[in-house]
Amino acid sequence: MPTKKTPNPIDVHVGSRVRLRRMMLGMSQEKLGEHLGITFQQIQKYEKGTNRIGASRLHHISTVLNVPVSFLFEDAPGNQADSPGFGEAQPASYVVNFLSSAEGLSLNKAFVRIEEPKVRKRIVDLVRALAGEDT
Repeated sequence: MPTKKTPNPIDVHVGSRVRLRRMMLGMSQEKLGEHLGITFQQIQKYEKGTNRIGASRLHHISTVLNVPVSFLFEDAPGNQADSPGFGEAQPASYVVNFLSSAEGLSLNKAFVRIEEPKVRKRIVDLVRALAGEDT
């Protein structure tokens, strides 16, 4: 019985960064696919990491999304920065996952527009209370 091959963690990470940037721009999978000359289904596969993105396509994606290619690899698993002695620890993947969701991105965009620090702190306190976390 054949086993299903799991995606490479780097491919999953790069795909999630493509999704994050695309959503930050408010761009649909269909629109990104049109810019690249491929279907939105292919974009879905890239974003899930089930299909690898070739070098030339990766360059084209970074151009369309207006980011350097290095942006797509930031905080990738296995980076040298993960090794002891290379500065700060990498942020947890749940942060990238949160910001890659529609709700997380929307919440983040709205939150940073709140100028009053006391209001921002009270919102954080509210969310912590709703989550059952002590402040």
